[in-house]
Amino acid sequence: MEQTISPSKSAVNYAIVFGIVMILEFVIMYAFNLSAQTNPTIGVIINVLNYLILPFTFIYLAANDFKNKINNGYISFGQTLKVGLSLCALAAVIYGIFYFIFDFIFPEFKTEVISQIQEITVKQNPNMTADQLKMSMKFVEMFMKPYVAIPFSIVMYSVIGLIHSLIVGAIVKKDKPAF
Repeated sequence: MEQTISPSKSAVNYAIVFGIVMILEFVIMYAFNLSAQTNPTIGVIINVLNYLILPFTFIYLAANDFKNKINNGYISFGQTLKVGLSLCALAAVIYGIFYFIFDFIFPEFKTEVISQIQEITVKQNPNMTADQLKMSMKFVEMFMKPYVAIPFSIVMYSVIGLIHSLIVGAIVKKDKPAF
């Protein structure tokens, strides 16, 4: 009987690196008072990095690592999906833990961001009534609470991981011969 090796094994190291990169981006933006709300260019760069470039790169690296170092040059489409989903979900969990701790240590961060978003909302929608502004800020506050933001991030990054895994799977797939 052949022993199967979990593809998630190769994803763990890359997930840790991906999670740390997201944490470093957050810390650098906080330390230098850079904000996606006040500087849309930074927001676009961070979003392109976190949702397109980094997940694809890390899934590709982890799938190739599994294929070449662990599984003797073979990887199935399903194994690539396992690599990508586990990698992105674990990276989101790591980032979520950091966000929870950060929110606990620096509660004023959330207040600053909410006030920035409120200012931008008023500038972009000068005809918005006070009730509409109040309702939109309630939604912003709700989505910034860790017990909402963390599960949402995990689900979102899992979907992103699924999409990128489908693409990477089409690139790196090499099935074992039947005999």
